[in-house]
Order: sequence, then C-alpha cells, then structure tokens
Amino acid sequence: MHGSSGPIARFARRLFPGRNSLARGSDRFEALVLKLVIFAAVLAIPVAAAAGSANHGRQVAAAAADATGRTPATAYLLTAAPVRIVDSESVGTDNSTTQATWTDSRGARHTGGVLATPGSPAGSAVPIWIDARGELTAAPRNASTAVFDSVLVGLWLWFAVVAALVLVHRVVRLVLDRQRAAAWERAWAVYPRSGSWP
Repeated sequence: MHGSSGPIARFARRLFPGRNSLARGSDRFEALVLKLVIFAAVLAIPVAAAAGSANHGRQVAAAAADATGRTPATAYLLTAAPVRIVDSESVGTDNSTTQATWTDSRGARHTGGVLATPGSPAGSAVPIWIDARGELTAAPRNASTAVFDSVLVGLWLWFAVVAALVLVHRVVRLVLDRQRAAAWERAWAVYPRSGSWP
C-alpha cells in the first residue's frame, strides 16, 4: 500500500505515464482524458457555487413574497382534539384536524379545521397563519432555510457534473482496454509457438 506500489503511486503513474518508457499511446491518451476530467471537476466548483448563490437569491425573494399578506394568528379549539390511536393496522399522526375559531385583523370571526396536538382540550390555543381575508393559509417559507437549500443545490450540481465526468472517463478507459486487449491478442497470434522458441 506504500511506496511505488501504493494507490497514490499507481494513480501518479496513470496520470503521468510519459516518464515510463513502456507507456503506450493509449496510456498517454487515457492520462490526457483523466487530466481533463480532473480539470473540469475543479472548474465545476465555482459554477456550482454560483448556481447555489443564484438559488439563494430566489429562495429569499420567494420567502419575502410568501410573507406578504400573511400574518400569524391564534385559533382556539371549539372541541377537544381526538386522541391518537395507534395499533398494528393503522398509523397515527402527530396532529389532527379539529374545529377552531379565530379572529382576523378586522375583528371578523372565522371557523375552520386546524391542526392540533391529539388530546388537546377545547379552548386550547393553536398558532395559525391567515391571509388578508382572514382565511387559513400555509406558513410562509423561512428565509433561514434558503442557505441550506442553496448549499444542497450547489452540491448536487457538482456531484452530477463529477458523476458525468467519471462516466466519460470509464467509457474511454473501457474502449481503450478493449483495444489494448485486441492488440495483445494480435501480438500473441504472431508470437512463436512452443517448440519454435529462439
């Protein structure tokens, strides 16, 4: 695993076969493809970072747009939330829809189903989000998650590029290996047979 027979040494010989007098033309071509693959993978890093940065800007803008016209409010359960029952044939959920009432910014009263913790008694307060008309709506996207999402976008893009480059290198190497094997077979076919060694 060390010295001239270690993986690093073998990789170096594959990357720089020109110093080896036994290197074939196909070996040098494979080394060139490998160098291009490494260069392209490194070059893809700032491209992926730029894509992640652009996604971050879009995520922040979307979060700001979501927050427009949405306000937090408090709903109060009209009835107790049902208790979750879990058995071998059913799967319980963390929250259940329960009838509740809330008041919007104009003082108008609304009634509807909200997600409440199972077993919550009637009158329990439940945080909700409402739109400009006072109707229930989803919570706006959180701008703090934009960084995490953007990092994921950049990483996935870079991984996809690297995977494509590795695939290209594997295909090139497979073709070259077949050509080298065929060359060995041709050379062996004309090599002196047993009984006629020099």
